[in-house]
Amino acid sequence: QVQLVESGGGLVQAGGSLRLSCAASGRPFTFSSYSMGWFRQDPGKEREFVAAISWSGGRTYYADSVKGRFTISRDNAKNTVYLQTNSLKPEDTAVYYCATYGSRWREPTQVSDAWSDWGQGTQVTVSS
Repeated sequence: QVQLVESGGGLVQAGGSLRLSCAASGRPFTFSSYSMGWFRQDPGKEREFVAAISWSGGRTYYADSVKGRFTISRDNAKNTVYLQTNSLKPEDTAVYYCATYGSRWREPTQVSDAWSDWGQGTQVTVSS
């Protein structure tokens, strides 16, 4: 069983920044062998892909809506994945979830069903 705990959300004005963190734990679980990702969901909307990073950290993937503004990274020594969010817009308001990809040593996809473990989420609210 994998536990994912997100933090770093909050209320920010448009144009501001937040750094989200997701700490992973559990046994048996080797963080460095799994791709990690961030999704978000606004009430009444479908959960959408935001960003992902490969198990090696060598490749990153972004939704078009956040490309150039958000940066995903990971620290395998700390079992933590980060999402740096810059130039935030009101439409970025959502609950942000981190997730573990369902298979080890695999490049991630944007399909939410392919992700096996989810955190409880952290709220990001951007005011105009």
